[in-house]
Amino acid sequence: MLPVHVLTGFLGSGKTTLLTRLLADPGMGETAVLINELGEVGIDHLLVRRLEDDVVLLESGCLCCTVKNELVETLADLAARRAAGDLPAFRRIVVETTGLADPAPIVHTLMTDARLTPHLRLAGVTATVDATLGEGTLATHAEAVKQAAMADRLVTTKTDLADATTRTRLAARLAALNPGARRFEASLATAPSPADLFEGETFSIGAGTDVATWLAAEAAHEDAHDDHDHHHHGEHDHEDDHSRHHLHHHDPQRHGDRVATFCLTADAPLDWDVLTRWLELLLTARGEQILRLKGIVNVRGRERPVVVHGVQHVLYPPRELAAWPDDSRASRIVVITRDLSRSAVERAFVRVTERRA
Repeated sequence: MLPVHVLTGFLGSGKTTLLTRLLADPGMGETAVLINELGEVGIDHLLVRRLEDDVVLLESGCLCCTVKNELVETLADLAARRAAGDLPAFRRIVVETTGLADPAPIVHTLMTDARLTPHLRLAGVTATVDATLGEGTLATHAEAVKQAAMADRLVTTKTDLADATTRTRLAARLAALNPGARRFEASLATAPSPADLFEGETFSIGAGTDVATWLAAEAAHEDAHDDHDHHHHGEHDHEDDHSRHHLHHHDPQRHGDRVATFCLTADAPLDWDVLTRWLELLLTARGEQILRLKGIVNVRGRERPVVVHGVQHVLYPPRELAAWPDDSRASRIVVITRDLSRSAVERAFVRVTERRA
């Protein structure tokens, strides 16, 4: 199955400039890139030859294709032409979205459309954010928030044009919005490589290290938050002892844009049927408000941990890892929501932790 990476970013965030730079990199060989308009990327100087009206082959060995009809049709056609030998045997696909695109429908399509799922798999989402204008964009545009919150990799662009204070504020904002994303910077002098952005399986679940990254980043954010929080966990020790679960107590509106990121934790092993029914109900009823969730679960009766992963209405097939990524055996699920309070999710999760019989 071919891995598909989504490259997104708001208007003016430097996405096209980054893509142009990536296209010239030899590391983009064996990659097919879907672009809305070839002319927008300025690839004339990179052009070696035109294979078809909508396909050009670059010196780097990268194919650039125009999205002709709907994305699904273009992807299916691309995979078919590769299988037939009409196009070079590229090993991954990168899809560039328009600046105003909500990434959720694209992600949903790649995960669920029956015309694609036998051949393609969603492997990663990268979002670009302007170092100077990013704060304002996130404050005023819901699409930009979803792009950053759903990404596995965040590229802060034009860092040479932003002062240190602005860069620091944006970094803190992005860390709160999406603590598990890998972070890169791009300027006139430097930029991430194709390997940085498009190698590995960061969106789908390939290893426990990705989950551990999410959990460690969220834990670090919690620790930083707790330094300024007047509600210490000690006040809830009796509740914790009674139900054997821990819930973080902090402001769900901490990002100022109605996005909350929090971690649900349960010390005792969980009943798998009860947990999966709850997850399916949560994503069915509240999917529009669940940007992403990812976690590692201690299932009663199993020695190995199980990874759960959801995006909006879709729950990935769970996977059992070969081993726990750290010393903790507690179940931990990181949730990124929009317009959905922490307390509403936590109340339902408490009932899951209590059903252990």
